Amino acid sequence: MVLPTYKITAPHLQTIREYTRRLGLTLGVKGLMNVQYAIKDDVVYVLEVNPRASRTTPFVSKATGIPLAKVAARVMAGRSLAEQGITEDLTVNRFFVKESVFPFLKLTGSDILLGPEMKSTGEVMGISQDFGIAFAKSQAAAGFTIPTAGTVFISVNEHDKPGVLPHARELDALGMRILATRGTAEYLNAHGVPAEMVLKVNEGRPNCVDLIKSREIDIIFNTPLGRESFYDDGAIRKSATAHGVLVVTTLTAAAATVQAIRALREKSLDMESLQEIHAAAAVSR
Repeated sequence: MVLPTYKITAPHLQTIREYTRRLGLTLGVKGLMNVQYAIKDDVVYVLEVNPRASRTTPFVSKATGIPLAKVAARVMAGRSLAEQGITEDLTVNRFFVKESVFPFLKLTGSDILLGPEMKSTGEVMGISQDFGIAFAKSQAAAGFTIPTAGTVFISVNEHDKPGVLPHARELDALGMRILATRGTAEYLNAHGVPAEMVLKVNEGRPNCVDLIKSREIDIIFNTPLGRESFYDDGAIRKSATAHGVLVVTTLTAAAATVQAIRALREKSLDMESLQEIHAAAAVSR
């Protein structure tokens, strides 16, 4: 999760704001309300609306410096937002990245692939003026260091090959060595990105899992799809988890990881406490 949003277009944001206000007023919610949206083919869809708080609340409270649970409790008790000095949408002046913490390292043999069930055991936050640095901080807080050099192993489904291409191209420009399974390697090479072919688990040895165990792979981009990929991709993710290798399972996270690598190469880590950030913001107001 990222505040402020950096991928949603302004028209879609305006639609989300309008839908949220209309939903709250129509449902008569006083206090906190959690709305989940999805955007597909340029259309904003409402997935669900819950008249309750969510784990987003403490994250947004820390990012904005506004204690939303306290504000909501006062609203429920009859005090308006205007009476509490809140008359506009809340804003932030840095990137705040929330990352979930999972127990996979302590659950030997578990697969990190996520589904609808709750698996996280905590959350951390990275903060910076630069998105890449903020994302890198969030990963470090969750227990993973993003390498700035080394070898990236890419194995994505057919649908994601065009999407991973620009990220692979930038990794190559950054001097990273790229390994890939046969289909992905053929696609990348055909589009001008040099990639060395690595065997899948069921294709012989040495294969990608052998390379993970021998510490020859630093980052993995893996987007599984369908039953045919379950065995091979599951073995890759389990081995990576056991050996502390960063695994990225979505193209969105792949883009963020590439931005983090570039940012870590070009900039130093900035350190600033929440108290310092909000004190400075109060002075500027």
